[in-house]
Amino acid sequence: MPQRPRDLHPERSARERLGAEIRRWRVLRRLSQDQLGARVHISGDLISKLEKGQRVCKQQYAADMDAVLETGGAISALLSPLQADVDKPPRDVDNSLISSVGTPLGAWMGGTLEVPRSTFDWNEFSTMLRRNFLAAASAATGALLPLASASSVTAVPATVRSADIDQINTAATTLRSWDNLYGGAGAVRDTARVQVQWAANLLGADCPPPLRGGLFTAVSGLAAAVGSSAFDAFAHDDAQRYFAFATLCAEEADNWPSRAVSYNLRSRHATWRGDPDTGLTLAELGLIRADRLSPAERSMLHNARARALAKMGKTQQALAAIGESDDSFAGLVPANEGPWMAYYDSAQHHGDTGHALFDLALLGHPPRSALLRLQTAVDTHTAGYARSRTFSRTKLASLRMATGDPAEAVADGRIALAEAAQLRSLRAKHELDELRGLAQRHPELPDARDLREQISSMVTA
Repeated sequence: MPQRPRDLHPERSARERLGAEIRRWRVLRRLSQDQLGARVHISGDLISKLEKGQRVCKQQYAADMDAVLETGGAISALLSPLQADVDKPPRDVDNSLISSVGTPLGAWMGGTLEVPRSTFDWNEFSTMLRRNFLAAASAATGALLPLASASSVTAVPATVRSADIDQINTAATTLRSWDNLYGGAGAVRDTARVQVQWAANLLGADCPPPLRGGLFTAVSGLAAAVGSSAFDAFAHDDAQRYFAFATLCAEEADNWPSRAVSYNLRSRHATWRGDPDTGLTLAELGLIRADRLSPAERSMLHNARARALAKMGKTQQALAAIGESDDSFAGLVPANEGPWMAYYDSAQHHGDTGHALFDLALLGHPPRSALLRLQTAVDTHTAGYARSRTFSRTKLASLRMATGDPAEAVADGRIALAEAAQLRSLRAKHELDELRGLAQRHPELPDARDLREQISSMVTA
């Protein structure tokens, strides 16, 4: 029996009046929440939360729903009283809204830095809240991000110059290179903290209007790079904050490629942490206005969708997402891609799709395609992407251990073990630990026992 829809209370707040209006028109047009979400390029889960007044409705969402539901602008018309609610003092506003610039940033993220709000919540800031957030971020960055001590950070200039933006972009490029070559732990992460704090503090400096978009884009790219290092070092709460900050800066710059990169990272992080449903939502949010993205950027996000869907056990949908990724990748022209997508070559594409197919193979899907793609990634990754090559080689060994020739898996596993020993990457150790567990399926094979023991020594060191 279908579950009875939750009662709405439009009398309680402007947000709930708006939510009730969305539901009224949706039901009138005989659409489910998922169907409406698909037509306006957001998730059905977000439609549900908007109807219940649990999320702030963006102007673009309202305009799209007006168009799809043919309301004559009835939904958008309710945004004005909603904005009035946001602008009231906190005592007059729904408790989940924040409207004061003086509110500690840690509280905006869930009350403390140790208990952050979910990654998905970050995308639902109203225009007013985002403006307040960014104003507070420039004045109190330390309340938002787990940064270095103030004594270790060089003072920012009073006025932003082009050279300052170039410095941030160079730092991001360098950190991405170090992260790919060495892993995100150790000195890489310590250096990253100092760089991102300096860059975030620069948001509070006087910035000439022509430079403002470039500044926020550069800070977004640096925050994304630092978040990746934190992810690799298993500093997951830190990574979540950096990635969310990257999204906010990209949206403030109105930079769709930077926004896509941040959502890709947030999606992969959520999926890796065992929340593929949120991972799928974040990937699909990144694909909004895919016409503004390059082939590599679209392919990257379809891979994130595929990995989330594979973790959810949705085989056919995951395969379809891989097909969409392949189609986008086929149109890639390296010379037309931005420098932030330089990493996304054939090796990366085969590795990413191979990881999604790996999860499907463990669920019973034929492993041949996964084996071929992972082998291609291993064979074609350059020396500058040592960590990615190690990830793909370990997955290849694990899949062979689970479904193919365990002797060949041991050979691959030994090489992966030697490669991982050169990295400062907790994710690389985690992948090896998965291989160790699969090797237990072959207790009769002495080489598999030896590999398990070697991995145990490394991951517990």
